[in-house]
This record gives sequence, C-alpha cells and structure tokens, in this order.
Amino acid sequence: MGMTAQAAFWFLPAVIPIAIFISWNDMRSMKITNFSVIVLIAAYALLGPFAFGFEMYLWQWLHFPIVLVVCVGLWMLRLMGGGDAKMIAAMAPFFVVADLELILRLFAACLISALIVHSLFRYTSLKKPVAEWQSWNAGRYFPKGFPLSMTLLLYLVFAAVYR
Repeated sequence: MGMTAQAAFWFLPAVIPIAIFISWNDMRSMKITNFSVIVLIAAYALLGPFAFGFEMYLWQWLHFPIVLVVCVGLWMLRLMGGGDAKMIAAMAPFFVVADLELILRLFAACLISALIVHSLFRYTSLKKPVAEWQSWNAGRYFPKGFPLSMTLLLYLVFAAVYR
C-alpha cells in the first residue's frame, strides 16, 4: 500500500517547520543539529500511532536502526557527513517501503534541484541577504539537509494530494 493521505496530513504540520529549520540551519552553518534530529524523531514518535495505526507504527520503527547502521557505515567510509547520516535515519520511519521507488526518484530530483538553486544563489548577487552562510564557501561540500528536507516534505505533500 504506501503512505496514505490521512497519514501524511497527520505528519505535515509537525514536519514543515522542522524541515525548514534543518534546511536553513544546514545552509547557514553546514550543520544538522542533534536537537533538530531529536525533534524530528519525537514528531514521529508522537504522531505515528495516529497516522499509521499502532501495528504499522511499530513496524516503521524498524527503519530507524537499519538505516542508521547503513548510514553510519557510509559516514565511517567518509561518503557522507554525520549530520546527513543521523537525519536520514530520523526520516526513515516516515517513509513506507512500498513507496521506495518514488522516494528514490524524489530524492534524486530534490538533490539536483537543490544543487541548481544553491549554485544559482552562490554565483550571483542573490546571496547578498545571507552572505554570511558557510555553505557559500564550503568548497566541494554541499549542505544535503536542504534536499533531504525537501524529499521528506514533498513525499508527504504528494501523499496528501494524490492518495
């Protein structure tokens, strides 16, 4: 089955401000804070039983440790940042495995879009209001909190609108 519109409507009010904060903070300071990740997990913990029903809610929790182990392994290999690893793990319970193809396509589109938008601002005068952001001078590093947040938000919005 996949994410239902009802479940998405339960999560959206909590996830929208968290995702905006994570995106903004990651672009500003190149950090995804532990506090923001804990708040995201707490949102799932509090709203999950209402959104999914208790049995599915418990099954969805399995995504967290599995994804955390994989992402920590990738972090140890220096293939991703630690903040990105913990954020992906915190986002994992929100995603339904039946929607995996959609999630991967959505993340690819969000990653490309975020890179284009960030580059557009970085190399033009559009960055003047936020010239102090560290992501402008991060070299080859890119703040992936922005596309990760977009992926979660768009996944929930698409589920709310199209299911």
